[in-house]
Amino acid sequence: MTSPEMDPKEVMRVELEVLRREHRDLDDAIQALEEKATSDQLTLRRLKKQKLHLKDRIARLEDKITPDIIA
Repeated sequence: MTSPEMDPKEVMRVELEVLRREHRDLDDAIQALEEKATSDQLTLRRLKKQKLHLKDRIARLEDKITPDIIA
């Protein structure tokens, strides 16, 4: 009996959705910290750096899934 395997593009789409969710969660956390009067600036910088890293990973995955086609 063979195990069902996902198409590599489908795996990338699932990973992309997970990364987008993490990015939104980080955005919410950053916003909540910024609204606090006594927010920890070091934590804010770390979260923003992590969010930027996720954004880069999302862009790379999107490029793999839908490559540019020169018409």
